Amino acid sequence: MRLPDKTTTMEQAIAAIPDGATIMLGGFGVPGTPFLMIQELVRQNKRDLTIIKNDANETGMGVDHLLVAGCVRRLITTHLGLNANAIRLMNEGAIEVEFCAQGMLAERIRAGGAGLKGVVTDIGIDTEMGAGKQRIEIGGEVAMIETALRAGVALLHAARADTFGNLRFAATARNFSPLMAMAADTVIVEAEEIVPPGDIAPDDVHTPGPFVDHVVHVPQLSGEYAVVRR
Repeated sequence: MRLPDKTTTMEQAIAAIPDGATIMLGGFGVPGTPFLMIQELVRQNKRDLTIIKNDANETGMGVDHLLVAGCVRRLITTHLGLNANAIRLMNEGAIEVEFCAQGMLAERIRAGGAGLKGVVTDIGIDTEMGAGKQRIEIGGEVAMIETALRAGVALLHAARADTFGNLRFAATARNFSPLMAMAADTVIVEAEEIVPPGDIAPDDVHTPGPFVDHVVHVPQLSGEYAVVRR
């Protein structure tokens, strides 16, 4: 059986994303953040985006470029503490921000990928994050429903991919990227190394190729974007 070659160019992959899209961005701080695809979103002037990401990166890095360029309408995240621009835009009402507990963000994405409508939890139930959410009683205890998260597109950064889309992530890039690959209609990956099918050992595949639609080769990141290999 001949597996399809999913490699494409950065420009073509990002051009297919419409204005108003909901986009999941992989990454845990620097590791796994698709920095070069974020730059291409800005270059192509994509607008009115909803971004789902663990963090807003630091000022002058990653998601901050989308914010400064006015590409983002809504941000679903766990914290903004490293990005003064994001905090300012939120306080000015220029972007809408929905906060989630970090584990709950992962669970909502996992639920979306598993075809569930949501998860039931008591985490944050008596805080601002629980305001307005549906509550139910289970076993005599009150809990609330956190809706599942899905996206039209997931943009991920992999250390290694094969041409079919089997992926290997480095370090903490694995925290959210495999979940997002299951919870998006279209999955686009920038990979530092692309190899033929079979060159990634089965036990090293963190996301199987059937979940991936497009693979873009990018140079190995260096400097402030470098990922520590383990």
